[in-house]
Amino acid sequence: MRRISRDTITRDTTLCMSLSGRPSNLGTRFHNHLYEELGLDYLYKAFTTADLPSAIAGIRALGIRGCGVSMPFKEACLEHVDVLHPSAAAIASVNTIVNESGVLHAHNTDYQAVVTLLTDRGVDPATPAVVAGSGGMAKAVVAALRACGFRAVTVLARNETTGRALARQYGFEWHPAPGGQRAGLLVNATPLGMAGGPGADACPFDLDAVRAADTVFDVVAMPADTPLVRAARAAGTAVITGDEVSALQAAAQFVLYTGVTPTPDQIRRASEFSRRT
Repeated sequence: MRRISRDTITRDTTLCMSLSGRPSNLGTRFHNHLYEELGLDYLYKAFTTADLPSAIAGIRALGIRGCGVSMPFKEACLEHVDVLHPSAAAIASVNTIVNESGVLHAHNTDYQAVVTLLTDRGVDPATPAVVAGSGGMAKAVVAALRACGFRAVTVLARNETTGRALARQYGFEWHPAPGGQRAGLLVNATPLGMAGGPGADACPFDLDAVRAADTVFDVVAMPADTPLVRAARAAGTAVITGDEVSALQAAAQFVLYTGVTPTPDQIRRASEFSRRT
């Protein structure tokens, strides 16, 4: 396996990156692990920025091959890319930019990851669902629910403009805050529970709602055991975690950047490595 060191990084090394409001090592360790295991001359680095237009212009100008996009940049970067692929155009949210000779192509691999997990776990589309959030990740979740055949979905969002618009786009309902709703599927698509954030210890749903649910799905990837996930497991509720979303969407990004498809075992090892402390 190729070892990443100052001796192996050259002018020919292909650079990929990520942009996030709160960068973590998840993507960095995931991608670099696979580059090493597969012997690819690539390097991945995480960044944040206070100047998104310049950051994306730098991707184009410096020939950076790919960029993962996380909160809060998933919607804001739309005006700075050149080509919107169907996965991003359908929900007006980007989580992946691929640089093809100076032309920036935008994708959304979050959407496909959510579809895959809902399908593989056999979550019944007849199940009423409640989704907390109305940002870029919530858009991916709500679009995925619709694609999987869910019809009884409520979007919970304090922002009436974005929450109502998201619900209306897919023919669902909007509520500004939890009001005693009970649903078989609860999905957290907000930053609540994210390590390092102001709501790191918060749970987006009350315990009665968690106990009444059949499945709880938290898209927060760091930590994997968010307050919501812990509450669901304590209640004996089936759980889908953000680290599962993270691994699937990152694997899809890896293919877009490199043209190489890792095996399921390689993806599993990369995901496990990304979470080591």
